[in-house]
Amino acid sequence: MDTATPPVIDLKDLKKSFESGDTTQYALDGVDLVIKKGEFVAIMGPSGCGKTTLLNILGLLDNDIEGDYLLDGKTVASLGERRQAKIRSEQIGFIFQSFNLIQRLTVIDNVALPLLYKGVGQVKRLKQASKMLGTFHLSEREYYFPYQLSGGQTQRVAIARALVNNPSIILADEPTGNLDTRASHIIMEELSDLHRKGNTIIMVTHNPDLTTYASRVITMIDGKIDTDTSRIPRKPKATKKRPLNKTAKQRKKRAATESKEAA
Repeated sequence: MDTATPPVIDLKDLKKSFESGDTTQYALDGVDLVIKKGEFVAIMGPSGCGKTTLLNILGLLDNDIEGDYLLDGKTVASLGERRQAKIRSEQIGFIFQSFNLIQRLTVIDNVALPLLYKGVGQVKRLKQASKMLGTFHLSEREYYFPYQLSGGQTQRVAIARALVNNPSIILADEPTGNLDTRASHIIMEELSDLHRKGNTIIMVTHNPDLTTYASRVITMIDGKIDTDTSRIPRKPKATKKRPLNKTAKQRKKRAATESKEAA
């Protein structure tokens, strides 16, 4: 009996079409794709190639498709709307380029929102949201409003909100698109850390520099997968030991001499 764990995502001849006048156009045209648990997949390609459409389908935001989509070995087409909503709430975390934070809510209330939809009580959801914000070094910003934050802080809040339910799959659509180089690096290091902890991450990006963080890079053209390459992701920078200054070297040498004399 085969007891192998099924892949997290398994797409077979997936197609997404729309009508344009008298013709049928394909945003996705026969995509075959298998993603295993714990992979960090970067999806690249020109605008209009189908990247975001694919991400929306993987996140169960678009079910009007042809072909087969198996999520954890189960056909998505067989799942009712309520079951799909539960999966989106509990198993999938979404990170959008536009952040999608609610401006009239404080940072902690934005992060706690997915727990509210899940039916978690107020005290418990605020406690969980506060703990998640602490993970991203945002504890001092809990009662700020989104408009009071920098771009990097706003994106970290969006990531904290995406992770507060402890999802196994993270879908990121241009997560650093509106950020400067330094803020982008911080966000990508945080996504890399999540990957190392075992999360499955699928990221759409136009920036080839960001693919160095991924364990697999897929390029798309005209609704099809053009290339699919596995690679070794960038490792976090090791902390270098600070060199001893002259005084410290002298102290160390003197201590060694005294130890030898005592012996």
